[in-house]
Amino acid sequence: MAGNTPPEGAAILWSGRLEEKPTAGAFAFQSSISVDERLALEDIQGSRAHAHMLGKQGIIPAHTAAALDAELDRIARELEAGTLKIDQGAEDIHSFIEGVLTSRLGDAGRMLHAGRSRNDQVVTDLKLYLKHLVPKLCDELRETIRIVLDQAETYAEALMPGYTHLQRAQPITLGHHLVAWSSGLVRDLGRFTDALDRLDECPLGAGALAGSGLPLDRADTARSLGFSAPTLNTMDAVADRDFVLELAGALAITMTHLSRFCEDLVLWASEEFKFITLSEAWSTGSSIMPQKKNPDFAELIRAKAGRATGNLVCLLTLLKGLPYAYDKDLQEDKEALFDSLDTVRACLSMFQGMLSSARFHTEPMERALVGGFLEATDAAEYLVRKGLPFRTAHETVAWLVRDCIAQGQRSMSERTLEELKSRSPLFESDIYQALSPRACVEARKGAGGPAPEEVRRQIGVLRSKIRS
Repeated sequence: MAGNTPPEGAAILWSGRLEEKPTAGAFAFQSSISVDERLALEDIQGSRAHAHMLGKQGIIPAHTAAALDAELDRIARELEAGTLKIDQGAEDIHSFIEGVLTSRLGDAGRMLHAGRSRNDQVVTDLKLYLKHLVPKLCDELRETIRIVLDQAETYAEALMPGYTHLQRAQPITLGHHLVAWSSGLVRDLGRFTDALDRLDECPLGAGALAGSGLPLDRADTARSLGFSAPTLNTMDAVADRDFVLELAGALAITMTHLSRFCEDLVLWASEEFKFITLSEAWSTGSSIMPQKKNPDFAELIRAKAGRATGNLVCLLTLLKGLPYAYDKDLQEDKEALFDSLDTVRACLSMFQGMLSSARFHTEPMERALVGGFLEATDAAEYLVRKGLPFRTAHETVAWLVRDCIAQGQRSMSERTLEELKSRSPLFESDIYQALSPRACVEARKGAGGPAPEEVRRQIGVLRSKIRS
């Protein structure tokens, strides 16, 4: 009856066992072609390596292996040129490629699947895809880090408040703040390169879960595909999605970093801060308020972090209850991972353009150093250098802050030396120089601090990390 069978011409590799076939609706429900079609070239790459190995091992005739290789190469070129269209009625990309091959080569095409299953085929395709794509993502991360570091170098001496709890805390420099952003992105880069190392094992030849009794040379296949080795255990080869989780986690962390950076930008672009002006090319207006210039791109990056977090939770939930072999549930791994990959790459591109075209305003940043008693920690450390225990110094300066507030003063520098000495006789006239924002910053030249020379050292360290 019409509508009760799969689409005409759809290759169903597993249908021989079943007397009753799934309806068209059921077939479409379990189809993955709309997601895994992006693995087409990797599927062909894996199939060519597999065909070569089958011929080399004498499992299929050498001339058949050569014909398979030539036809697979032709299919790849046709797909790239757009002269061959992927059939959206196919069950998955593996079925589509094998169907095209068989329609052209007949029984020779049917020989290709000896010694493999779609279980090991799909995870091989996915790993190959990631081995191609993740290095590009790493390059985009490196470019983002370069842009942030360039800005940090430009503003290594630009004073601004550092905040904790979104309250003014201590004087730092804009360069110091931007190096903090860069440090997070460099850790992201490390997570991606680490993940690439761990996924660098080839599952092909693991079959459904127990390998094959045919004389496969899995090491040869792994080498020809650019993997360091075949997977150690055939069951683990098809059950493992740790590499998907690891990358999804790294992507979620990267998006969390970008979200936090964009929160800073949104705050800084406000009239209340006025620390930055985002280019009009990276802003939008309002449909009702003519004066508005909104940091929508920064806000959208901040929002899209939720997608990457959701995708990670989706994958963790997907895997947590699965018995340890291949299960159809694993078909759902790619959509979440692909979405996170696409999201991060798009957001990195947006962030690069937005930050590189931004104008920072150092005068409002310096003005924001007055008020809030950002020099308080330095006053306490001044007393520590005079021999006072830190806890006593902390309490002394807290009382000084209270004195200032009671008198409507915004800085301890507004107190007379006599007033300062009333709280501690250790205060001398040099305290006023020690409490200037510039002196507070330059005093912090220890490892990791905001002193300009130390910030420049940090920039050099991070630049060397993204070159290696």
